[in-house]
Amino acid sequence: MALTGCIADSGPRTGASPNPTPTVAAGGPTVSASNAPLETTPASNRVPVYWIGRSDGKAYLYREFRESSGQENPVTIALRTMMSQKPLDPDYFTPWQEPESLATSVSGKNVITVDVSKGAFNSNLDADMAQRAVQQLVYTASAAAASSGLIDSGQQIQVVILVDGHTGFEAFGHVQLGEPMARDVSLVAPVWIIDPQEGVSLPAGAVKINGRSVAPSVPVRWQILREDGNGEKNVFLNGQALPSTEAGQGGAFSFTVGLASGKYVLRMGMLEGESERESDTRTFSVR
Repeated sequence: MALTGCIADSGPRTGASPNPTPTVAAGGPTVSASNAPLETTPASNRVPVYWIGRSDGKAYLYREFRESSGQENPVTIALRTMMSQKPLDPDYFTPWQEPESLATSVSGKNVITVDVSKGAFNSNLDADMAQRAVQQLVYTASAAAASSGLIDSGQQIQVVILVDGHTGFEAFGHVQLGEPMARDVSLVAPVWIIDPQEGVSLPAGAVKINGRSVAPSVPVRWQILREDGNGEKNVFLNGQALPSTEAGQGGAFSFTVGLASGKYVLRMGMLEGESERESDTRTFSVR
């Protein structure tokens, strides 16, 4: 993995760390080349959940890690969170409704079966959004199973969706269910912020930034904006990250910045010439 950093200071440095220049930090989520990214979870009590977000007028899938609670298996917990809770990031959303019943199982052939009640589909979606909603489930189920070790993430992973125990249901009136489905790699967000998560409060000092891009050869431009006493947000640091091209890294990148206490917004986008496209943002604070 390589990282390039060019720091700009468009606002006051008062209280900032004396050496805020980003440093290379190795590591990042493991990616299964055959199935799109199957990130490993950073803590045993957190499950990966995918949401839908918009960037440049297009809808993509983005992922958050959420706290795990209850005695259900990780796949069921992740899907229940996806269908019944709101994303941490206000830029994301889910069209799913809380189901009356939800059960999951995993076979020895890397097939995840999800059985959900039909009330979960009680949203009026067009065909494109219906496809994304179904893929949101496929991504969440496969990521939760892989990160918890229930399936082999190095092999092809498929998800079968049953509705009230039956095949043949038409999800949101558009997508036929019942046959094994794999991830559609074209629907995952081109670039997204993994850490920090939305709304977290971090200790002052070194703050590690983790992200991922689907295009390892395309630099990612990042900015950190700091909120001043009047609530105005000004560019505090910026730079570029070059995602990893190493096998198994799948476009992961990571860097560290020094931040003093305050409120910040992290913004990332893929560079295309001099312009920036497909961006993601994250709001967090440093105490």
